[in-house]
Amino acid sequence: MPSLPDFSNNPFRTRSDLIRAAQSLLQPLSQYKSNGNARIRIATSTGAGFSENAAQLEGFARPLWVVADLLRLEEQDSGSKQHSKDVGLESWISGLKAGTDPKSPEYWGAVASFDQRMVEMESIAYALLLHPKRFDCANDEHTRNNLISWLQQINQNKMPKTNWLWFRVLVNLALVKTLNVALVEVKAYIDDSLTTLDTFYISEGWSSDGLWCDERKQADYYSGSFAIQFAQLLFLRFAPEYDIERTERYKEQARCFGQSYWRYFAPNGAAIPFGRSLTYRFAFAAFWAAAAAANVALPAPVNEIGTIKGLLMRHLRWWAERPHIFNVDGTPNIGYTYSNMYLAEDYNSPQSVYWCLKSFLVLGLEESHPFWMCQERDHPQKIEGAWHREVEIIWPPRHIMCNTSEHNFLLSSGQYTTKHFKAREAKYGKFAYSSCFGFSVPCGSFLEQLAPDSTLAVSFDDGEDDWKVRWDPYSVTQGELAFGQETVATLTSSWKPLKTQHLNIKTTLIPPVKIWPGWHLRIHHIEWRTSPSSDAELRIVEGGFAASAQSKQNQSLFEQQCGDFQSTNYANAELEGWWSDDEKSLVISESGASGVIDLSSQYCKGSLYNHRVMSASRVLRADPNTNIMYPRSLIPIVEHKIQSQGHDNVSVAIITGVFAVDGNSGRSIAEMQELWRNKPCREFLGSTYIQLCALL
Repeated sequence: MPSLPDFSNNPFRTRSDLIRAAQSLLQPLSQYKSNGNARIRIATSTGAGFSENAAQLEGFARPLWVVADLLRLEEQDSGSKQHSKDVGLESWISGLKAGTDPKSPEYWGAVASFDQRMVEMESIAYALLLHPKRFDCANDEHTRNNLISWLQQINQNKMPKTNWLWFRVLVNLALVKTLNVALVEVKAYIDDSLTTLDTFYISEGWSSDGLWCDERKQADYYSGSFAIQFAQLLFLRFAPEYDIERTERYKEQARCFGQSYWRYFAPNGAAIPFGRSLTYRFAFAAFWAAAAAANVALPAPVNEIGTIKGLLMRHLRWWAERPHIFNVDGTPNIGYTYSNMYLAEDYNSPQSVYWCLKSFLVLGLEESHPFWMCQERDHPQKIEGAWHREVEIIWPPRHIMCNTSEHNFLLSSGQYTTKHFKAREAKYGKFAYSSCFGFSVPCGSFLEQLAPDSTLAVSFDDGEDDWKVRWDPYSVTQGELAFGQETVATLTSSWKPLKTQHLNIKTTLIPPVKIWPGWHLRIHHIEWRTSPSSDAELRIVEGGFAASAQSKQNQSLFEQQCGDFQSTNYANAELEGWWSDDEKSLVISESGASGVIDLSSQYCKGSLYNHRVMSASRVLRADPNTNIMYPRSLIPIVEHKIQSQGHDNVSVAIITGVFAVDGNSGRSIAEMQELWRNKPCREFLGSTYIQLCALL
């Protein structure tokens, strides 16, 4: 795919850089506007799980996250006026009139319950609140009444009790503050929505996307940049006087959230992909943009405006280096670092991606604003202080953040939803998610199609077609484990793969420690109750991080099996490729190094060999386009076959060492190999070995 001029080559340093980038993202849309400008339909022709009318409204509405600011700049800044004319900003004014007119052939249609049109009202409300002089239709009473009537439908229909309720709040605030609807007419809708939204709050600044309960345990980017924290910051920006107590509470929640949210971003700007709607891409950083635009003071280590600026601009620069996020016409495609429909949600139309523009809210800040006047500061990971801890648990989302110099990733246990989101097990149920290696989504039911990176896959039929991957964890607890002078947080959870089998797998995740850089541990205790007369076999596959199957010179590594990386005198120290034996596997490629090792024989011989267990490691060639960052990927895995042999109770312990070093960490291949050879081993554990045994 081609790069996009003024975005892909953008340094993202100044206000004018951001203006040029916004205009470049809008420019390709001109050819897809309807005659009345109320609809935009990108040419890729894929469909979403809502009507085409709603999808074309989405195309009109989502660009408003930058259109409203660019229109303001057109009036205030003569330097940007000429460029702004090139992207047809005025068409959004005429489109708003046509889309809300029931007599227009481009009318957006009546709103029903659970209607996508309600989502698209959020950016329309933003435009009304930000730039009322251009969007309020004050001199056209007929159009103004149409606009009011169309927006008020959000109060007349049911919506899911999720982040959607914020759309109702913001629309009603726009009706009151911009369109002069009496507050008494809509106050109940605002207050009821806010009351429900407040029940989503968990702690430490985090909210769940809906009430945290047995049916839904989700705290991902919707909880922060995509929706809830983002919308709270819009509330602080546009209506702080509405409820003073709530305003102060939302400020405190933003402060708490920002204090840990920076950990989801690597020093090079890459975010850790996790959860759904990842095709919104640089909307990951919308929290930082909204906090700056709302002038909310955040605490250390993000208390300096230069730190916030750095987090936002580095993230945009990281995306600018990904040319394959665009279609040939310059519009963003559905996918992550490349076009990928396996990743897509059922609600992703070709126009959906433009929610990424939420991260551009700062472009409306005046040139003299401190955000533009200050210098970017380093990533907080590079700043000394109490926050400099490389490993820290964030309990609300059930994550252990691992911000090490080798690799920026998180360990996860405890998220789950009964909603039928596409690839939900992959997006919420894996053990680990990485800013460098991403993660994989399934494209079928066979093992190579499941692409089980950073998870367990279980089968009772020799893996022919009945694999179950880790999902719906329960009994989630946090703990601590000491390694000499270092104490790290742990997460423990249990999982039942099949309702028809008496099988329970309890897993403890142990993050990296200083004596073994690049490694983390997973301890699995497997309890399996079978019929005394049966001779069943259980097959368990555990994956490490999925690595790119391309070298740094863009050569395929599928066939490039290398020599023994384990050898200390390996002659080709800079050679990329893959290697495995019965115990361990390693891949070194453009993405970095990824490996696994079965440590069970070192730590738990007594329990492991009570029953017949056959274990082997290999490199799995995953189906193409399963990994969200690399179209071709290789997954180092360890496979265990456990036979019941007529026993009615099988108890087996498995320990896996998982190795990963980011290819952008500055380590040479020789240094990666040295870290690989420094594997976790029992001899150096001392008293920690006793603690590990207690976990089994």
